[in-house]
Amino acid sequence: MAEFGNNSHGPAGQGPQGPRGPQGGRGPRGPRNDRGPRVEEEKQFDERVINIDRVARVVKGGRRFRFRALVVVGDKKGKVGIGISKGADVTTAVAKAVEVAKKNFISVKLYKGTLPHEAEAKVGGAKILIKPAAAGTGLIAGGTVRTVLEVAGVSNVLSKSLGSSNKINTAYATIAALESLVPAKQWVTVKESKKPAAKKAEKVEAK
Repeated sequence: MAEFGNNSHGPAGQGPQGPRGPQGGRGPRGPRNDRGPRVEEEKQFDERVINIDRVARVVKGGRRFRFRALVVVGDKKGKVGIGISKGADVTTAVAKAVEVAKKNFISVKLYKGTLPHEAEAKVGGAKILIKPAAAGTGLIAGGTVRTVLEVAGVSNVLSKSLGSSNKINTAYATIAALESLVPAKQWVTVKESKKPAAKKAEKVEAK
């Protein structure tokens, strides 16, 4: 029986020069570059989307549809801002609105988790009234007002929305009410305001 020539290929998976290298498509693989699990960075600000509308603009070729996002951003420590922006899609509109909100931050004067005094503001047809509340009361507010107060870091408050329920005007009215707050250190008491008048009256009587 005729014998075949020497098998130059050797064992399976090996060529005449041993195991195939990377050019041969086989061979030992090096260790993978494992980067480990991704750790998401904690966001410094709390971003809340209040409302998203689809708006249209009439152009020569028809209507051009876009999205408008109303976003409130805050750090829950007394900083809050709202922003409105439009975009071709929802993601773009929200991202642009967040940037606008971060540029319009205001500082809220908080007192032990609540407000130093009651405040009222009106924007358009929306009128907002906010009042301080005792510890444990919580946020007695709804809709847009509640979202803005939560992001601002207010824990206990009483509120009332009067007039229009437009979310944009309500959000701006809430921001205006928070911005009008005055800390207790800057209050002028009634006694101090009466002292100069009393001294003047005494001088007139002496004359």
